Amino acid sequence: MLRDYQPKDADAIVHVALAAFAEFEPHYSDWPLFNANAAKMPQLAETGEIIIAEDGGQIVGAVAYMGPKAPKPAFFDPAWPVIRMLVVDPLARGRGIGRQLTEECLRRAERDQSGVIALHTTPIMTVALPMYLRMGFVRVGEAPHILGVPYAVYVKTLA
Repeated sequence: MLRDYQPKDADAIVHVALAAFAEFEPHYSDWPLFNANAAKMPQLAETGEIIIAEDGGQIVGAVAYMGPKAPKPAFFDPAWPVIRMLVVDPLARGRGIGRQLTEECLRRAERDQSGVIALHTTPIMTVALPMYLRMGFVRVGEAPHILGVPYAVYVKTLA
């Protein structure tokens, strides 16, 4: 079940985010800093919309949808809505939760009458990147490296 974030969800989404990113620890040059930034996920609700995936009352995933007017990093076109920090609990993977969360972001971009939606990711995310490509996202350029890990910007044209 998908629903909108509530402030009481903050600790649970931080827990999911840290668990979701844990496998990537060897790739980042400053893991404590990466974790500190991942733990700020609830703050994205201040300028965007966080969508929660629940299963049996447990939060198993989350994503931030940053609308066309929301502030975003300079490597994105300011008019684009952006998908940020898609996270799924490792124990809940393989059930399509990441895809459902991404599809909800696409719906919100269409609601906002956007012609495209963007995100940035890295090849080390060997589940997320292929999923985005299957969903029609196309690499359009580089994004700044994050703690030694290369990232790129991907955009999907909406119908």
